[in-house]
Amino acid sequence: SIKAIESSSKEDDTMWLTYWVVYGVFSIAEFFSDIFLYWFPFYYAGKCLFLVWCMAPVPWNGSQVIYHSIIRPCFLKHHETVDTVMSNIGTKA
Repeated sequence: SIKAIESSSKEDDTMWLTYWVVYGVFSIAEFFSDIFLYWFPFYYAGKCLFLVWCMAPVPWNGSQVIYHSIIRPCFLKHHETVDTVMSNIGTKA
């Protein structure tokens, strides 16, 4: 991510930062569901394939698909509430 941010081309920034957003959401979801999911056979192999798909250097990689179809609409729906909460926290701090 640092290499992407420091590069002169901004196209790779979007790709890698989108990956890290999807990875972060995936990690939070996995934290709560891992206790049930690890019982499934080939769970870790599937997780590895999912993460490889998310960082594949193709336009239809998992990060782009998941971000644009799930995460972005959810963020756009709730971004004003998040901004208000963050502003209130900043004021209290």
